[in-house]
Amino acid sequence: MAADAFALVFLMLALGMLCQRIRLFADNAGETLNRVVLYVLLPAAVLRFASKLTLDISLLGLVAVPWLILLASIAAIELLSRLWSFSPQAKAVLLLCVPLSNSSFLGYPLVQAMLGDDALPYAVVYDQFGSFVMLSTWGVWVLARYAGDSPPSVREVANRMVRFPPLIALLVALTVMPASPPHVVDAVLQRLSDAILPVVSLAVGLQLRLRLSRLHWAPLASGVVLKLLVMPVIAWVTTWGVGLQGEMAQVAVLETAMPPMITAGALAISHRLAPELAAALVGWGMVLSLGSLPLWHAWLGA
Repeated sequence: MAADAFALVFLMLALGMLCQRIRLFADNAGETLNRVVLYVLLPAAVLRFASKLTLDISLLGLVAVPWLILLASIAAIELLSRLWSFSPQAKAVLLLCVPLSNSSFLGYPLVQAMLGDDALPYAVVYDQFGSFVMLSTWGVWVLARYAGDSPPSVREVANRMVRFPPLIALLVALTVMPASPPHVVDAVLQRLSDAILPVVSLAVGLQLRLRLSRLHWAPLASGVVLKLLVMPVIAWVTTWGVGLQGEMAQVAVLETAMPPMITAGALAISHRLAPELAAALVGWGMVLSLGSLPLWHAWLGA
């Protein structure tokens, strides 16, 4: 199952890059597909699997992992920025793209493929209470600090969060969605959630940018190594510290090992924070993760 999923990602990435090269679709086709995923497919997956989640104290350890990874990322990036004299813009890109994982668009379907359906609710918890909240708080602060934006108020941040479709779906799943919905409802949600991986991979292929000037080679290499190798090791150690075991620990490591969040790279690009570096970090992170994620999967014995 996992091998099939990675083969599908590779083929859809290649197809997306081919379509981009021959200009088969409009320039904004990748962005349109991302919106379909955000507003339709991801909520369907959350509704289908989060309703089966049993809330207990052990989930706090899972929620803690991405935030501890954020602290480790900040420390590592500060050190490397001083050693290699990264520009403030390059540093900002790393501060966005290293701690923020593609834990929903890729994380949900790949965790499902590698660990099975029972592990997916844990991926939803990691993503919604880790990556999503982090993007809405830490990500906003980085943009305000390095791009000159005025920081939004707490109320503005809260308004953005409560309008986020997967979070709305999570609240519905945890409150009113039955764990065993009618067959027709479950079948529709399954077909929609199964479409996440091919649609996301095609969208990324349509937007993939791998070329980079030598000026950004050092921060690119630093970002890729930190994101795909160093932070998953720290996450693995952290799971012991917070008492995670079994599938919950495996999900924490695999979600941390996902490539950089596409939205984080897009925000850096839109705010003119080393846009070439941001695009390359997301692109190379995606491509190289096709090799690193199977290794993490094997290492965890999943």
